[in-house]
Amino acid sequence: MARAAMSEFMAEHEAASEAKGHVAHGTIYDEIMKAADKLDCDLILMGSHRPELKDYLLGPNAVRIVRHANQSVFVVRATA
Repeated sequence: MARAAMSEFMAEHEAASEAKGHVAHGTIYDEIMKAADKLDCDLILMGSHRPELKDYLLGPNAVRIVRHANQSVFVVRATA
């Protein structure tokens, strides 16, 4: 079910550059960083929602990936 949803999303939002979707199971930040290393990615692009505590700029998963990933990370925040 997750793979089908990812395929549908990728088809609807076809990127101008080469982009591939991946489905993994485990801790979100660990799986994203492992996949980026395994795939030899140059950039991790991720979305971030506004955390419940308004004092924070990013959610916990985005923060951990930004701090610990070997790649550059571009975080896109959802509009209000």
